[in-house]
Amino acid sequence: MRTGISELASKLRKREISAVELTKTYIDAIEKLNPTLNAYVHLTFDTALKAAEKADQMLKEGDAPLLCGIPMALKDNICTDGLLTTCCSKILEGFKPYYDATVWEKLKAQGAVLMGKTNMDEFAMGSTSETSCYGAPLNPINTAYVTGGSSGGSAAVVCADLAVYSLGSDTGGSIRQPASFCGVIGLKPTYGAVSRYGLIAYGSSLDQIGPVTSSVKDAAIVFDAIKGGDKRDQTSVDYDYGDSLAERLDRDIKGMRIGVAEEFFDGINPEIKYKIMEAIALFEKNGAIIENIRLPALKIALPVYYIIACAEASSNLGRYDGIRYGYRASSYTSIEDMIVKTRSEGFGDEVKRRIMLGTYVLSSGYYDAYYKKACLIREEINREFDAVFEKCDALIAPTAPNTAFPLNHKVTSPVEIYLSDICTVPVNIAGIPAISIPCGKDSKGLPIGMQIIGKKFDEATVLQMAYFYEQNSGIDVGVYEGGARA
Repeated sequence: MRTGISELASKLRKREISAVELTKTYIDAIEKLNPTLNAYVHLTFDTALKAAEKADQMLKEGDAPLLCGIPMALKDNICTDGLLTTCCSKILEGFKPYYDATVWEKLKAQGAVLMGKTNMDEFAMGSTSETSCYGAPLNPINTAYVTGGSSGGSAAVVCADLAVYSLGSDTGGSIRQPASFCGVIGLKPTYGAVSRYGLIAYGSSLDQIGPVTSSVKDAAIVFDAIKGGDKRDQTSVDYDYGDSLAERLDRDIKGMRIGVAEEFFDGINPEIKYKIMEAIALFEKNGAIIENIRLPALKIALPVYYIIACAEASSNLGRYDGIRYGYRASSYTSIEDMIVKTRSEGFGDEVKRRIMLGTYVLSSGYYDAYYKKACLIREEINREFDAVFEKCDALIAPTAPNTAFPLNHKVTSPVEIYLSDICTVPVNIAGIPAISIPCGKDSKGLPIGMQIIGKKFDEATVLQMAYFYEQNSGIDVGVYEGGARA
């Protein structure tokens, strides 16, 4: 097991290592490995060293926050004042925001050290991170395979130990699925638990920022640091979680009621199902009560998700027209021609596909047949989850129906790529929290992820269950050879 945030923080406070020295260790590892892995797309070493110097001063003065001096990374759709934020899209080339996202504002105030912005699917649209205009990041477990997406770079930098932790965004599984593919921890919080201010939007009613880490405790620490309401994000909620979740991870699971829905296991790779069932047996052996439940609406959750997400994307991406910021076509005959050429040249094929689908389902004559119907089914999915959580404390499911795809697999099987979100999208539709935690490997040596799902604002139970499994399963994410702490 890697040295966690708490242990690193202790070393920094005892002056066993300085924040500058720790940062330089990570710079060396990034310079060595990133040219191959392509996990970072914008490096911020100068900013990181200045932040590390400031962190050392904070540590010297005493009473510094736990994350002070800890090297970390941000997904390339989280705004950073004066630093490139491009969503890995040509249409935002050269864009430097003039403000910080709330999550980065909070972390920066605590002395966090930003190493860079991580690779991702263009505008978070994809499940492999191969739609990035910078090329795909490679899975550190096996570089012939994808990292998952859209937060593929965020998962890869943690897996390869090129950052202690990272932040990603999750619209339909975009934190949990790459965490599963790369064998790390990915937490998708309750919708509204973390401010989305400064997150470049894909699907506004689905998006949520969350941490990617190498341990459950680290996920709890980072979530503690970024959660909370924000007057600049009216969908955020200042929910009272009580004391630090990171200090409340130990819990006796005896008597805990865990739901297992058969719909989550339809079409799942048998090796994955076997590992998930082993994990469920471990919980049952330690006193948890396993409830077999039904969630019939999950069978149509995937089309509901794609209709709603693409409709919202069509609206959100309408602002990219070459007039205010980002890429602009070099030759045009009129403003209309400039907008058409800019969007045609600036957006990749997957983004265009989703904009067109979203525009179609919102158009006159099709709105009622598609978008309105999807919203009604979304309400039914919410009701089913509410009913289940009246008798269950949490649910266990696979994170994905498969392990990591080979590179370029989307070219030969695009539908299979869309289906890889089938286990994760219901959580975003319902706005509830979930975590992906490694639960073994398949016959190819690729990580398998298990998903633990909770009711709204019950991250405590989700994290406690994940922590129990982590401590009792013997599963270790390990240390990538060449990483900063190897």
